Amino acid sequence: MIKRFVQWMQLRMWLAAACVVASPAWALAEATGAAVGEATKPWWFWPLVLFFFCFILGIIAVLAGVGGGVLYVPLVSGFFPFHLDFVRGAGLLVALAGALAAGPGLLRRNLANLRLALPVALIASTCAIAGAFLGLALPTNVVQICLGATIVFIAILLATSKNVERPEVKVQDAIGQALGMSGSYYEESTGEVVEWKTHRTLPGLILFIVIGIMAGMFGLGAGWANVPVLNLLMGAPLKVAVGTSKFLLSITDTSAAWVYLNKGCVIPLMAIPSIVGLMLGSFVGVRVLAVAKPKIIRYIVIVVLLFAGLKALLKGLGIG
Repeated sequence: MIKRFVQWMQLRMWLAAACVVASPAWALAEATGAAVGEATKPWWFWPLVLFFFCFILGIIAVLAGVGGGVLYVPLVSGFFPFHLDFVRGAGLLVALAGALAAGPGLLRRNLANLRLALPVALIASTCAIAGAFLGLALPTNVVQICLGATIVFIAILLATSKNVERPEVKVQDAIGQALGMSGSYYEESTGEVVEWKTHRTLPGLILFIVIGIMAGMFGLGAGWANVPVLNLLMGAPLKVAVGTSKFLLSITDTSAAWVYLNKGCVIPLMAIPSIVGLMLGSFVGVRVLAVAKPKIIRYIVIVVLLFAGLKALLKGLGIG
């Protein structure tokens, strides 16, 4: 009798696990306490919608010059019926996939600098783990409000910040010198070797504490914050800042993603279509970039981010 009871319980556990893996909609119902029977859509519906949505998102991200992760989380959480925890988990993997694809090539061309990246990565990845635990511990509405405020801030930052191709650094500070934050790269457009070094290293490292926490807490790729800090504050050339930022994401987002994986907040049939769709869209976006007007697309993205941020704020406040 006891053996049969144990077998029956094991069967129920296997069926429950299969339901969670098989359908994002069912996983949403499980997370929100709703009945599984209320998920009226077939299991393949939401993965298919996410694939096409992320394909378009990948094209737009390339044209606007932003990472896919910063668009993924606010738009999917605002307009799709998924729990925010699942969206953040998938968002980290989306940002991570793009970073891992770009990282080796950037390192070969010296556009991603290890001496610049590793001290920053140590701080940001540690704080990203803390941010992930904090985000999962806080009530969803609080996280939603903070996410909305962050997205609005990102939109304003994108609209107002003006990156500098080669910032002028006359004297390197002691911390940057001790950490060896300097280097060179070959500029193909002019055929010259560009030497660079950093300054204002301590304020930059302190800001990466905040960036790491926000990346883990909201599941956002932190390229929107990495580049301005490395370029405008610390004085790294724009190409080095962008390349190092991409490499940083492969470390920072991995740290936070493990927390979401361990907590069961990553659904394969939600994450895989999102990653594949966004990467295919990025390939198409690179081709479209030659004939498109990125400046107009960038302003459209800023408007969309403002709208998504306000929607997240209202949703967290229980208004939207």
